[in-house]
Formats: sequence, C-alpha cells, structure tokens
Amino acid sequence: MANSRAFSEAGIEGNEGSLKNGLPSTTVWKDFMALIKVGIVNSNAITTFTGIWLALHFTGKGFFHNLDIVFFTLVGSSLIIAGSCSLNNYIDRDIDHLMERTKSRPTVTGKVKPVMVAIMSFAFISGGTLLLLLTTKTAVLIGLVGVFSYVVLYTLWTKRRFVSNTIVGSISGAVPPLIGWAAVDANLDPMAWVLFLIMFIWQPPHFYALAMRRAEEYRAAGVPMLPVVKGFKVTKIHTYVWIILLIPLPFLLPALGTPFIAFATLLNLGWIAVGVYANKFKDDIKWATLMFVYSIQYLTILFVAMVIVTLI
Repeated sequence: MANSRAFSEAGIEGNEGSLKNGLPSTTVWKDFMALIKVGIVNSNAITTFTGIWLALHFTGKGFFHNLDIVFFTLVGSSLIIAGSCSLNNYIDRDIDHLMERTKSRPTVTGKVKPVMVAIMSFAFISGGTLLLLLTTKTAVLIGLVGVFSYVVLYTLWTKRRFVSNTIVGSISGAVPPLIGWAAVDANLDPMAWVLFLIMFIWQPPHFYALAMRRAEEYRAAGVPMLPVVKGFKVTKIHTYVWIILLIPLPFLLPALGTPFIAFATLLNLGWIAVGVYANKFKDDIKWATLMFVYSIQYLTILFVAMVIVTLI
C-alpha cells in the first residue's frame, strides 16, 4: 500500500512521454496509472498472492478449487491499494509540484479535478472492501487497517512532521500478505506474521535508498526524510541495521525447508555485500541507486521463491 509505496520508481513517478511545456506528455491511461501508482499496486499483488498461496498450501486447500477466493482477494486488495494511493495523490497535490518525480501527476497538472480523484479513491476503496467481504471479515479488517495507516497515520500525520514517517508508512506496506493469508485462513498462522515482518523491515532500507536519491526534492517539499534530516552517513547506518534485522526471519519459516532458508539468507547477506561493494565508488547517489535496485529484485525474488519451494 504505502510503502509498499512501492515498488519501482517508474511505477511511482509516472514521468513517461516526451517533454512538452517542461512536463512529460501523457495519455489518459498513463495518467490513470500514475494516479493509482500502478507500480505499488503490482508489487503488492505479488506479496498478496504469496500469502494466498502459502495459506492454501499449508491448510491443505486446493488452489484451483478456490479460484474465487484468489480472484476476490487479488482484485479486492488491489482496489483498496489503488484507492489509497490515489487518495495520497489527492492529499499531496500541494507539494507534489515541488518534486521532479511527482510534478507530472494528473493531480498536479490539473488534468483531473481533485474532487473526481477523491470520489474515485473512495469508490475503489469501497469496491475493494466489498470484494474482500466475500472472503473473510479478518481480511476486510486488515485491509482497512492498511488504508487507515497509509492515508491517516502516514500521509496526513507523519509524512510532513516526523523523520519516522518511513517506519510508520511501512505498516501499510506490510499488510498485503496478511490480507492474502486471512482471506483463506482467518486464524492467521504465525507464518503469516513472519511475512508481515519481512515486508515491514524491508521497506525502510528500500525507501531510504530512494530518499537519498531524491533528498533535495524532499528538502524542497519540506518532507523530513531521514537523509534530509540526519544526512547520508546516518542513513547508510540505519539501512544496514534494518537489513541485518532481516537475517533471522527466514529461520522462522522452517516449513519452507532448509534450501529456502539458505537461499533467503544469501539474499540478505547479498544486500549487505552490495552496500559494502558500492562504497568503493565514493558516490552516495550511486550507492543509493545500487541499493534501491537490489531491494526491488530482493523482494520479488524472495516472495516468488516462497511459492516455488512449495511446488518442488
């Protein structure tokens, strides 16, 4: 949702097209994709699906016998995430013009009326909630917690006030696999909470890297991201600490097997190794870029691997 604020800069920024009047020319479809932050929606669909898949696998329920649950959950969660993201755009339209990566959003350019964005946002959230109601009440509750944490706790409260905004925003970004699991098994096995922790802890190092690359833009917009407030050196230290916190988590998933634990551990150590290697360039932006790219690949590979090991 939030921070699962995504996922790739291409999905978040929406700066496609050739320049016209200093801004990229866009189509209605591209504007819509930028409005809902399609990169975030897509990345969360991956983690939601993994939650669904593992819940079906470990509860002994067949995947093809529960395609309705899979459909309702994926579409429902995607709708509430898209609605939350467009609502974020609606709220932040007063500062988005100050940042290169957000200045071409339709809420900034005026191509879409703010009231229409608000109506669409609540319609998506309502529609997604109704679809999740066709699964379990627990999935609905978790989905709404994600919406509240992203829109209220992150966007309205902490984003412009506290350097801890990234950590607060990580709550919403961590709920998709919980939604997926809860849609199948409302009791939420401990494994589901480990997936939540992986998502929660992954987000700070991911977004710290992005914030380093866009530090001056965040500074101009008055958003107190860690690199803006504490500097790059402190941000790097925090990044390593969060990655280290990921290292024990694969060992809490013994049901996925020793090969998976070993593979996930290598991914975690690899992330640290990339940071150490990138230091040799003596370029903080290049360091942040390599760490950002690795973080994207890390999450996709890890969650896909969770599905693959259950098929072997």
